[in-house]
Amino acid sequence: MAIILRLDRVMADRKVTLNGLSNAIGISNVNLSNIKTGKIKAIRFSTLNEICKFLKCQPGDILEYVEDDMVQHGEVVLELD
Repeated sequence: MAIILRLDRVMADRKVTLNGLSNAIGISNVNLSNIKTGKIKAIRFSTLNEICKFLKCQPGDILEYVEDDMVQHGEVVLELD
């Protein structure tokens, strides 16, 4: 199972900076950067709740499921027909 974090995309769509979001939800820049870049193994529901509340989005906008065979070395591999 591979869950891909798309927080960077949602933040860009809403023109929200890392500093702006981290200050708004009360999480350190380092921890938020790790979430944004997918360098985490888990996320607390309370953190996800605060992110979604501030960005006015759904968890599914931030989290995406990808089949295991579509992931290599932590990156999504796109298959073209």
